[in-house]
Amino acid sequence: MIDPSTYAIFIAASAAVIIVPGPSVTVIVASSLRDGPRAGLMNVAGTQVGMGIMVAVLAFGFASVVERMASVFDIIRLLGAAYLVYLGVRLWRANGALASAAEGPGRGNRGHFLQGLLVVLSNPKVLVFFGAFIPQFIDPAGDPLWQVLFLGASFMLVAMVLDSGYAIAAGRAGGLLTRRRVGLLEKISGGCLVGGGIWLALQRR
Repeated sequence: MIDPSTYAIFIAASAAVIIVPGPSVTVIVASSLRDGPRAGLMNVAGTQVGMGIMVAVLAFGFASVVERMASVFDIIRLLGAAYLVYLGVRLWRANGALASAAEGPGRGNRGHFLQGLLVVLSNPKVLVFFGAFIPQFIDPAGDPLWQVLFLGASFMLVAMVLDSGYAIAAGRAGGLLTRRRVGLLEKISGGCLVGGGIWLALQRR
């Protein structure tokens, strides 16, 4: 059984990670700006399926080797921290890429769903991130398979809520999201990612 306080920290950390714009949010916002909230929500549906596949891969792989992985948790944590810092620096230097991504032709609902799915499945870094993030909250004394599935499902639920919020807000905002405003959001979000990476690097099990 996962400790309630640990679970609360996991939910808060998940929200902090998800709310920061990344590749999936870029696609969701761009689709919503171009084709309306429904398009962004179809992207969200696709990313949810993709994340579900990634969580399953992590859960069954992690459960089979959890005992032997105990000695390399610190390495995984440091790699995850470095990856967060890398994403933060890239986002800081994006210079309004979210606004630019809104340009281009639209596509149907199925196309938006597949787009969201492919954004996740074509990015192995998602699995790397899950592998670095979720194990930090696993109790080695408990059932690793159940814990990874439960935490993964919880992460997906938080992602669905926040990503849907992005889709609806972007679909309604339209032209209000100027390149200058998006650039400011990218810099703030990039700073949060770098800070999160530093925090992760300093943690001890």
